[in-house]
Amino acid sequence: MTKKPHILVTNDDGITAPGVRKLVEFMNEIGEVTVVAPNSPQSGKGHAITINSTLTFEEIQLDGPQRDISLSGTPVDCVKFALDQVLNRRPDLVVSGINHGANSSINVIYSGTMSAAVEAGVEGLQSIGFSLLDFSWEADFDQCKEYVQQIVRKTLENPLPKGVVLNVNIPKLKKEEIKGIKVCRQAHAKWEESFDERISPHGKKYYWLTGYFNNMDEADDADENALAEGYISVVPVQFDLTAHQHLQSLSEILNT
Repeated sequence: MTKKPHILVTNDDGITAPGVRKLVEFMNEIGEVTVVAPNSPQSGKGHAITINSTLTFEEIQLDGPQRDISLSGTPVDCVKFALDQVLNRRPDLVVSGINHGANSSINVIYSGTMSAAVEAGVEGLQSIGFSLLDFSWEADFDQCKEYVQQIVRKTLENPLPKGVVLNVNIPKLKKEEIKGIKVCRQAHAKWEESFDERISPHGKKYYWLTGYFNNMDEADDADENALAEGYISVVPVQFDLTAHQHLQSLSEILNT
């Protein structure tokens, strides 16, 4: 590329979260950066958009040379707002994260981080979602810097197929302990959930969502297992949810 790429950065943990601030730092070494991110944590929002209330934004001064805009909306709102109201040209790449915690396997469905990346893909843009398997606010994102920048540079040099975005998950390991990058498929896994019933001081029932993660996939090419083995998992994700392999058989069933 003859000029610096323009990179849009967003996330779902909020614009001041350590993960997104590190991602901004990493991206500033590659291109011209604009940040449009939620003004508060939006984890688990999935592909939600704001339709029943107004949006407000504030341009703030944080760190580095980039432009930082804080939006009172969801991660998907941030991408939509950036493209319509903030940027004077389409970005060369949209990166979302770095999320505090995994977005591997079924978590991609619930993830605000990945939904922002998918929204960019819907708009025909190159996009990547990054997540680190560490929920701590003090997580050490510097350990994955070289890998994050490598994946970004390779994507800029080798554009993804239309309709595909990358879901990148990084194990909680020191840089020298990470075995490398493995392209994977989404593991067959799910949350086994329950609602913990409690009683408030006023005698009213309330509930906390609880549960555990159940990985039912033992294959080497599944993202959960690659992560457990010390690899960074990269899953190409498509937003076309059509089960194309079943179109013909279902048509035969329903039309007979």
